[in-house]
Amino acid sequence: MDRLQNTIRPYAWGSTTALPELLGTEPTGEPQAELWMGAHPGAPSRLDRGAGAVSLAELIDADPAGELGERSVAAFGPRLPFLLKLLAAGSPLSLQVHPNLDQAAAGFAEEEANAVPLDAPHRNYRDTNHKPELICALTPFDGLCGFRPAADSADLLDGLGVDQLKPYADLLRARPESDALREVFSAVLTADPEAMAETVEQAATAAARRAAEDPEGRFAADYAAYVGIARHYPGDPGVIAAMLLNYVRLAPGEALYLGAGVPHAYLDGLGVEIMANSDNVLRCGLTPKHVDVAELLRIVRFESGGPGVLRPEPTADGAEVYPTPIDEFQLSRYLLADGAEARALPDDRAQILLCTGGRVVVRAADGAELDLTPGRSLFVRAGEHVQLLGDGALFRAAVAG
Repeated sequence: MDRLQNTIRPYAWGSTTALPELLGTEPTGEPQAELWMGAHPGAPSRLDRGAGAVSLAELIDADPAGELGERSVAAFGPRLPFLLKLLAAGSPLSLQVHPNLDQAAAGFAEEEANAVPLDAPHRNYRDTNHKPELICALTPFDGLCGFRPAADSADLLDGLGVDQLKPYADLLRARPESDALREVFSAVLTADPEAMAETVEQAATAAARRAAEDPEGRFAADYAAYVGIARHYPGDPGVIAAMLLNYVRLAPGEALYLGAGVPHAYLDGLGVEIMANSDNVLRCGLTPKHVDVAELLRIVRFESGGPGVLRPEPTADGAEVYPTPIDEFQLSRYLLADGAEARALPDDRAQILLCTGGRVVVRAADGAELDLTPGRSLFVRAGEHVQLLGDGALFRAAVAG
């Protein structure tokens, strides 16, 4: 088992305080958005087995089966198929969606055939993989996830009393739901920029008024969230597109799973995020970056429903598992107490262990122990038998099964 040296990504939307508070370090005054744990080429973790720090990606390349386990290599190839993160949002991330495997492969091949450079700002597909992801809240965590029922979105828009929004509300009521969501979503993102900027301003003003007038009202929390989004992205059509989505506040320990085609955005809070190893993101708004509306309309699933808040399910071995329908990753949580029996972890696959509270002791088969404190993590290669003790909270990331 190896302590990981991880990189913090300073994206502009990151919190200046959340990660330092968890890690027990001094804030730098700059955004600290994500701490990456894994072998992603963008910022692979490093570890030291006695000959100096080396990249986890390099170690896996040198011995994929030995590091990851034969079953993982057979299923996903000679690479770690997931990336684990601590994500600290201080302002809204872009409204976005991810393709499924077939869409990613086809989109990547088409852009390669058209000689679109991998680093081109208008490129949609950076690789051939899908990017399902799970976010688990460590603090109260605000987000947007999937389309709410069209009739509910119509009621929300009508509640603002903004004339420019009335045609959207009427359409949401008049057409079959999937068609209505597609048409309104497309109309918002392709509207005249100046006219839409004025609509966004009026909608944000109205949302602030409605939230203040009726703080216990049906959409009060939603309106307050949209006011915050508009403050960060004034005039952005994504503000109106966001009004079609479910607003959700996760309590610590609750999670969201984001599958292919589901539009979503993280707004505020600290969480543990795990995802398949991919950079394929199509943006819908709340960003100065490229928005390919035609491709979005091909990828987005225009289906309504609730946000699908997940709560961990207890297992016989003392873990709490967040159920997801994919095999690239499984996220488990262990809540440990002093004096409790040591909990053994499966040893047939690679795993990353992340402490998020208290103090966790990881004991190897030879009796060696390593302490983990909040924000610190370990890589455990396949075949290593370890046990957990201590008094704290720990997340385990591994392939499913």
